[in-house]
Amino acid sequence: MREPPHQASSLFLFTRRRHLPLPSSLFVGLLRQRCDARTGAPPCLLGRDPSLPSSIAAGMAAVTAVEHLVLFKVRDGTDPAKVDAMVSNLRSLASLDVVLHLAAPAIIRCRSPAAAALGFTHLLHSRYRTKPDLAAYAAHPAHLSVVREFVLPICDDIMAFDWVGHLGSGPVALRPGSVARVTLAKLREGAGEEEKADVMAALGGFQGSFPGVVVEQFSYGENFSPARAKGFSVGSIAVFAGPEELDGLEANGGDLLEAHKEKARALLESIIVVDFVVPPQPAVASGL
Repeated sequence: MREPPHQASSLFLFTRRRHLPLPSSLFVGLLRQRCDARTGAPPCLLGRDPSLPSSIAAGMAAVTAVEHLVLFKVRDGTDPAKVDAMVSNLRSLASLDVVLHLAAPAIIRCRSPAAAALGFTHLLHSRYRTKPDLAAYAAHPAHLSVVREFVLPICDDIMAFDWVGHLGSGPVALRPGSVARVTLAKLREGAGEEEKADVMAALGGFQGSFPGVVVEQFSYGENFSPARAKGFSVGSIAVFAGPEELDGLEANGGDLLEAHKEKARALLESIIVVDFVVPPQPAVASGL
C-alpha cells in the first residue's frame, strides 16, 4: 500500500478501489426489514421510539448534525509515543469553535473482512452544525498543522466519510464510555438510485429491529464527499451504553442472516464495520 504524501494538507485523501468479500453482518441483515420505497412505506424516525404517541413524538426537538468520520491506518512498528501524540493532537481539535463533538479513539474491533483487510487502527468522529462549519474545520490552520505534523508521517492509509445525520432528540456529544459501531457500505458497480434507496431504507428501519437491544443513538446517511471514501456511499453509526449491549446485538442477528447473504450481494460490494469506545473528553486547550 502506498504511503500518503507528506505534502498533503488535509485528511481528505483517497486511494484506489478495492474489491473485498461481503460479510454476513448486521448491515446485510437490515435488508430483511427494509421499507419498500416504491410502496411509500417510510423508515422509522431516527432517535424516536415508534411506540410513542404522535403528539409526544411531534414535540421532541429533532437534532441534525453533519457527521465527519476519518479512518487511519497507523504504520506497523510506529513508535507508540508518536501514536499517542497523533491521538492527543487530534483530540485537541475539539476546542475549535465549529466543532460540536470530537472523539479520536483506537478501533477496538474490525467486524468485517473489508475492515480487517484495510487494517484501520484509529478513527476520528466529529460533528458540526453545517457543511460550511465542516469546511471551516478542514481548512483551519490548527487542523492542517496536526495532519501535517502528527498524522501523515505515521499513517499508511486514510479515508474520510461525511453525511448529514438526524439524531432525534440528541445529544450531539456522545457519552464517554459508550460503545459505537460504524458501518460503511459500498454498492456494487452499476447500482443506481433505486438500489441506494433500498439500502438507505434498510438503515432507516434499524430502530426497533432487534428486541432487547437498547440503542442510545443511531445516525445514518449518504456520503457527500465521495472522492475521499474509496467508493463507499452509505454509512451509519450506532451508539450503545456499553460492550454488553453490542454483544447482545450480535446475539440477536448476526448468525441468523446468512440465508439472506445472496440477496444482499445483489446490492453491495463490500462493508466496513468497526467498533470503538468513546473516550473521555479532553480538557480545553488554551492555545487553539
